[in-house]
Amino acid sequence: MRKDTNPTLHADCIVIGAGIAGASLAASLAGQRKVVLLEAESMAGYHSTGRSAALFAPIYGNAVIRALTRASRPFFDVPPDGFAAAPLLRPRETLFLVGAGQETLATAFLEEADVRAGTRELGIEETLARVPVLSRERIAGALMDPGSADIEVDLLHQGFLRQARAQGAELRLDEQLVGLERQGNGDWLAHTAVGSYSAPIVVNAAGAWADSVAQIAGIAPLSLQPLRRTAALIDAPGGADCRNWPAVVTIDESHYFKPDAGLLLISPADETPSPPCDAQPEEWDVAMAVDRFETLTGRPVRRVHHRWAGLRVFSPDRSPVVGYDACSSGFFWCAGHGGYGIQTAPALARLAAAVLLGQALPAELQALGISAAALSPQRFIRSIAPFHAEHIH
Repeated sequence: MRKDTNPTLHADCIVIGAGIAGASLAASLAGQRKVVLLEAESMAGYHSTGRSAALFAPIYGNAVIRALTRASRPFFDVPPDGFAAAPLLRPRETLFLVGAGQETLATAFLEEADVRAGTRELGIEETLARVPVLSRERIAGALMDPGSADIEVDLLHQGFLRQARAQGAELRLDEQLVGLERQGNGDWLAHTAVGSYSAPIVVNAAGAWADSVAQIAGIAPLSLQPLRRTAALIDAPGGADCRNWPAVVTIDESHYFKPDAGLLLISPADETPSPPCDAQPEEWDVAMAVDRFETLTGRPVRRVHHRWAGLRVFSPDRSPVVGYDACSSGFFWCAGHGGYGIQTAPALARLAAAVLLGQALPAELQALGISAAALSPQRFIRSIAPFHAEHIH
């Protein structure tokens, strides 16, 4: 056991990771419990949160993700007073582009009732009217989501951090976790290079490092898989004004692009397995993004202004993992958000806070069919009864 020269700081809950998952949960907990938010980097949201494509897409993802996204919409539309200085969403349609011969994929896409209800089918002419650079020969139409929007990710993330701090949460930057152990009284003791913190509950919101945090604590990992995704910014072909174009996602999910500050963000929608790291773009993936855009439009990409990569972390069933570990009391998972952590953050944080505190889920979440069991880590490991909230001091 390492020894610290500074005294241990005691809290009700230690949240590890100050990205969107940790920040939003800390904001939901801070008014009810004393929270310490530990972040390894010098800036919160440095990794996946700061590298998001920033699209709110309520018909995208599996049924759990879609329900959490719909449940988050009221927060995005009307955030708490003082939460953000500008709107969190800017309307932007999304076209799920159907290529020639891909009609079967479009039929499968519309199998779920909520997806059908939120979608309008467009023919070739309507599709081209919205995105004139598309190659007529490559498309058979599109499925349009009129309820999608761009998310102001930094406003959202900083709003949660500000909300958490205003209610007494302590944000500690540059404090990478180096040890996590159970004390004799049942509390968790977290060690960083700077100091130590104790609490009866520790929340694992470490994103790509979530399984690593569990292993530091001597807890079996949940086979969370970080997948690298690449993006780049290019000029719109021919100098076109693309600011009001919709986002475009191919129905087979092999490519997407969307307007971004007067340029186009393009991605090959890659999912390359990666260890947890500061992800960097590979030239091959950038070239693939460019090639797919050129194939779809028939227009050359003359310059790549900027390129980056981020890690999207998935559980084995591609739904988030939220709840107490089945085998270790007081260890709470909040991880595996995939590429949907930004758009589901408001609802997922409320759900996580309710589960952590042993409260009933908010009625509006239950009304959408959202259950704690669907997200619980015990769907993967079920060996002991769950930890109960009365252990919180």
